[in-house]
Amino acid sequence: MTRHPFPLKTFTVAALTGLALMTAPAVAQQCGGDFQTFLAGVKQEAVAKGLSASAADQTLSGAQIDRKVLSRDRAQGVFKMTFLDFSKRVISSYRMKNGAANMVKYASVFDRVESEYGVPAPVITAFWALETDFGAVQGDFNTVNALATLAHDCRRPELFRPQLIAAIEMVQHGDLDPQNTTGAWAGEIGMVQMLPEDIIKFGKDADGDGHVRLKASAPDAILTAGAFIGHLGWQPGEPWLQEVTVPQSLNWAETGLGKTKSGSDWAALGVQPRWGQISGNLPASLLLPQGRKGPAFLAYPNYNIYLEWNQSFIYTTSAAYFATRLAGAPRYDAGNPDPGLNDAQMKQLQTKLSALGYDVGKIDGILGAGTRNAVQQVQQQLGMPADAWPTPALLNRL
Repeated sequence: MTRHPFPLKTFTVAALTGLALMTAPAVAQQCGGDFQTFLAGVKQEAVAKGLSASAADQTLSGAQIDRKVLSRDRAQGVFKMTFLDFSKRVISSYRMKNGAANMVKYASVFDRVESEYGVPAPVITAFWALETDFGAVQGDFNTVNALATLAHDCRRPELFRPQLIAAIEMVQHGDLDPQNTTGAWAGEIGMVQMLPEDIIKFGKDADGDGHVRLKASAPDAILTAGAFIGHLGWQPGEPWLQEVTVPQSLNWAETGLGKTKSGSDWAALGVQPRWGQISGNLPASLLLPQGRKGPAFLAYPNYNIYLEWNQSFIYTTSAAYFATRLAGAPRYDAGNPDPGLNDAQMKQLQTKLSALGYDVGKIDGILGAGTRNAVQQVQQQLGMPADAWPTPALLNRL
């Protein structure tokens, strides 16, 4: 399922080099080097896994390096948006209206999804909207070229080489045209933007034509998305995200992902729902995407499934919130958050935190999990409200 255009897990080149040595001579070239030699190794691996040489040739014979793919992979600036900016941008009245209409239009498919996998229609519909505007914008990168480019590139070959092998399998099944199939820059295909391995594992033929066609068939896309989300561990009948109001007397250091209390315990501390009822028996984390003065949400266990879909906190929280809106929740109370940091200030903050010994990852100006955790710890040490929201005041204190 789509994990782009947002960051994926990274792996060390050293580890991959070790893997290449262990698997030689079966696969002589894991990544890099002469492109045609690399493709020959991919074909060799595909045939060794039982795929036909003709399908491999059909898939790989015209493959080319796409420099635009590498450029997109290196520059993912959307992560630098705040939750309020990003959510307002992607949750439009158009998407709300069309989301509601599609839930009615494909009600029978959504009913099947919920019956078989327990995943509610708003959850899938929100992803469908955010990924491709209900199929209208699916990407114009040649899928095979994108996957071959990223598999050849030595940054994350352990992710993309298997996807290229899976694309060969799709060609063999008649579900991918190597010359004409297009999608996202990172190789995802179709209305819900899935990678080839996931399509093979979880693809469902909902319209009965004998193929899984996620580009053209909304029923196939809906049922496949439901199967994938169900596989990730979605708990039927449980909430995923709930907007709440919070008292300003709260201990902010207890907020954030990975820090949970029961819904009842949060309620006892004065946390109140803006819509629906707090699920008292479920564990929940209190999320403050822009600090204690901005919107607040209780994230229940099903929220973790969103992080399996995409690792960006801003994207996942926006997608989960969008699904609550489609389910009937009101627009969030944006509050009045303290001003955040611009790109240069964020990089300066990350540099200072890194110098203090905190693991913030790459100095990239992105407020990721590592930076949020470090900010919260430093705020606590400095006697500031530890809500994990970096401000100019914090930067000045450092």
